[in-house]
Amino acid sequence: MSTPTHVCEEKEYSRIFQDHSRTIYNYIYYKFGNMEKANDAVQEAFVKLWENCAKVAPEKAKSFLYTVANNTYLNVIKAEKVRLKYADSSLKTTNESPEFLMEESEFKSKLDRALNDLPDNQRTTFLLNRIDGKKYAEIAEMEGVSVKAIEKRMHLALKALREEIDGI
Repeated sequence: MSTPTHVCEEKEYSRIFQDHSRTIYNYIYYKFGNMEKANDAVQEAFVKLWENCAKVAPEKAKSFLYTVANNTYLNVIKAEKVRLKYADSSLKTTNESPEFLMEESEFKSKLDRALNDLPDNQRTTFLLNRIDGKKYAEIAEMEGVSVKAIEKRMHLALKALREEIDGI
């Protein structure tokens, strides 16, 4: 049995989807913080992979998918920044919850703010490691940087989160 020469073979495309779709989804979700947008970015990445299947070698598919998904993310963020300039941002708050729910909500929003205040690369590294259980080497490969860079990002993320959340 010969190995596939390109991604256009259905079995190879399916294997790539099975192997990488969940991790790419999580990677983009941590950047977007929005499941629907993460799904859209992953879907867009796999559509582009299929459209370019004859040009992408199977061993390059993972890198191709991350690049397309990340570029999709960046394009959406750029468009949202323009929309947000003109949007009315109003927050809904309710004072009807019991005290413990309020404290829990305050902690969660403080944690969310602390995570959102982290630079993208630190937030992504932190979430991939702590939520997905990815090893530094795996994250380094996804991000296209050295393991040392990931260690530094994680150190800075943890330091910033400790400073931010200790005040609660």
